[in-house]
Amino acid sequence: MSLIASPGQLRATFVRWLLVCVPAIVLLGFLSGRAAQSGPGNPWFDELVKPAAFPPPATFGIVWTVLYVMMGVALALVLAARGARGRGLAVTLFAVQLVLNLAWSPVFFAAHQMTVALGVIAVLLLAAAGTTALFWRIRPAAGALLLPYLLWLAFAGYLNYAFLQANPGMDGVQRSGAVERFDI
Repeated sequence: MSLIASPGQLRATFVRWLLVCVPAIVLLGFLSGRAAQSGPGNPWFDELVKPAAFPPPATFGIVWTVLYVMMGVALALVLAARGARGRGLAVTLFAVQLVLNLAWSPVFFAAHQMTVALGVIAVLLLAAAGTTALFWRIRPAAGALLLPYLLWLAFAGYLNYAFLQANPGMDGVQRSGAVERFDI
């Protein structure tokens, strides 16, 4: 019996991880955004002054879907690297940064806590950078797949800061979404 896996076995392991990781991460990202009522249609968000660099709202769904797919592929590459040094730490840090990622939308959009969300994204950036470095050591392709994610997180951090600067009185403000009518 050979202890070394064949290329076909390695490919099959990667494909199995891929079929679990990509849909799971995309679904979690979708559920986080949905639960937080992120973006247009959220009465509190609609009232905010948008920074000049704020892209069209459809951009976010497209970009986040692509990034979540890339994150899933990167995770599958690392999970398929059985026996690689540092794999456990890399996967643990990936899970930490994913939890932070999924927490940001509810903090910003549902709780209306722009300052807290800025803190979350700062810690998220550090965790994602650490994850990228660890993934790179295990599988350079996995680390490379996370580079666009890091860039987008930096941009999202800037947008969070810009929203806070443009709307200081809206940080933490709760809106019920109810409409008040006046008859004249």
